[in-house]
Amino acid sequence: MAVALQFQPERERVYARLAGQPFITPNHEWLACIMASWCAGQSVLPDYLGLEAAQFKALTEQYFPGCTVPERAVSGYQLDFSRMLEKEDMVNLLNQFSRPESFESEWVIAILVAACLGNDHLWQDLGLWSRSQLSALLHYNFPDLAARNDKDMKWKKFLYKQLCEAEGLYLCRAPSCEVCIDYPRCYGSEE
Repeated sequence: MAVALQFQPERERVYARLAGQPFITPNHEWLACIMASWCAGQSVLPDYLGLEAAQFKALTEQYFPGCTVPERAVSGYQLDFSRMLEKEDMVNLLNQFSRPESFESEWVIAILVAACLGNDHLWQDLGLWSRSQLSALLHYNFPDLAARNDKDMKWKKFLYKQLCEAEGLYLCRAPSCEVCIDYPRCYGSEE
């Protein structure tokens, strides 16, 4: 806990700089939180937040003009996408459920997919400040998909469960989640 606290003043300082202009969309605020954590070395997102260089440039010019942000991960994290065999499937799942009118979907999807490679809760791997922020981001960007999580399963587990079910794979042996011995792992507190 003490390690996380030492980064918070830096994260909040960067956030204050990034939030210097009114937020254009709800994603703008969440991306400011993600960017602030990333700049403070407090996420698993790789260089360019997991975006292509051109996407990163477009995002920073659109939302954070005049703010100098690094292109490389301050934390030094390097994610190995070769171990994510389901990357294309995850992108397709999120694309299928994304809001069609959102110009930011491509950015949000790429960042979410990169964070799925982390080992912690998805909101922490993204650099968001709470699980409720992640829930709001998912409900805003993927409303029909997020609505399927009606029992409040942990988001990373939920997304991977959706991939399995889309392929007709049901790996859980329990007849329902409620009787499964792993229930606390899927539905327990993340805070």
